[in-house]
Amino acid sequence: MNSSAKPRLAVLGSGKGSNFAAIADAIAAGALLAEIAVVVSDVEGAGILQHAQDRGMRAEHLPPGRYRSKLDEESERKLIDLLRDVRVDWVVLAGFMRILKGEFLRHFSQRVVNIHPSLLPAFPGLEAWQQALEYGVKVTGCTVHLVDQGIDTGPIVAQEPVPILAGDTAASLHERIQQAERRLYPVAIQRLLHGQVRVEGRRTFAV
Repeated sequence: MNSSAKPRLAVLGSGKGSNFAAIADAIAAGALLAEIAVVVSDVEGAGILQHAQDRGMRAEHLPPGRYRSKLDEESERKLIDLLRDVRVDWVVLAGFMRILKGEFLRHFSQRVVNIHPSLLPAFPGLEAWQQALEYGVKVTGCTVHLVDQGIDTGPIVAQEPVPILAGDTAASLHERIQQAERRLYPVAIQRLLHGQVRVEGRRTFAV
């Protein structure tokens, strides 16, 4: 791991980059003691890349290859090489819509963190807010977790509940979950990076 005072992050995303912006704002405010080494997207012209460029950060488009849901082997190798070249300590997923598996997770074992729009283990996978609304639960939320070989199955670091209100639509519920994500994610990353969370197997504990 990088020996500098501030851990170096790679942020991976596929969309507009609202969680990335929250993380970058927390760093600028001194609430998150880290630096962003590179921002990478599998989508050319994604908003997250523009956010990074506007902040003077390195922004890279990574063609994902031949698969729809994951990086192919060549793209995964290029991503590992890029992150190694810029001396990344942690990988932060911010709306990255490609599954990371195999060699990548072995290289960054227990150093890949994601945020998911439900209270895992409930409603893993895509459009979790829609799943919660259709199921009829009264409370959903968001979960920060470490990434393992499963789909949204890694050790849970932090969660924030979001009530489902009468009259909620998928869009209104998703917006409130995203607001919670932007509050929770920088705080949880700070705790992970600076030894305030201990991981034992599939469980995490506050230190």
